Amino acid sequence: MSKASAYTKAGPNNDELVVIHAGLVKKIAHHLKGRLPANVLLDDLIQSGMIGLLEAAKNFDGSKGASFETFAGIRIRGSMLDEIRRGDWVPRSVHRNSRAVMKAVEELHKELGRDPKDYEIAEKLSISIDVYAQMLNDIASGKIIGIEDLGVSEDVIHLDTEQHDESFSNTMSERFQTALSSAIKTLPEKEALALSLYYDEGLNLKEIGQVLSVSESRVSQIHSQAMVRLKSRLNSWT
Repeated sequence: MSKASAYTKAGPNNDELVVIHAGLVKKIAHHLKGRLPANVLLDDLIQSGMIGLLEAAKNFDGSKGASFETFAGIRIRGSMLDEIRRGDWVPRSVHRNSRAVMKAVEELHKELGRDPKDYEIAEKLSISIDVYAQMLNDIASGKIIGIEDLGVSEDVIHLDTEQHDESFSNTMSERFQTALSSAIKTLPEKEALALSLYYDEGLNLKEIGQVLSVSESRVSQIHSQAMVRLKSRLNSWT
């Protein structure tokens, strides 16, 4: 049976839609798994994704013009991300360290008039460079994943919900994207490149490490430090 045959004016058969698109759940799960901390299990993503697929099959309205695959993809991703956010695996110490690093970066940036080096941040925190590197690894592996981190925007995930003040929301989104783009351009070259390869090119940490000639662990540290710098630069938007 072809996918097209499932979309009739009489409405799709829920069971058929779920069977036909079960592979889409696994595809999205594998894509997200490569961009998430190791303690997020693939099976958990697939399970939550299947719930999203079932909800999509139940609520799909073909008369609105969108294909079921597009509609389901949004619901599947949203269900997986909701499940990730419900999992509170991050120790308080990681949150505390993340705030401390961001504060140190902000203060040093003002004092030095430039982006501080790793060793300068470590000195500001009164810790060794090795301890600082481990702190960045902890922040990376324990971070709370935001939709923006995965390249899926809120307005896309909630495409089917009623929009209020749409023109205002679009303007604010455009302004934020402009501010974000400008902030990324001010990052140290290696950090900006790592973010570009991760978000724009879709490379995983291992692949980025090969491009930058550094270890996967070091890429994780570079990514964490870049995100801390961006957060400090975009404080007015948070």
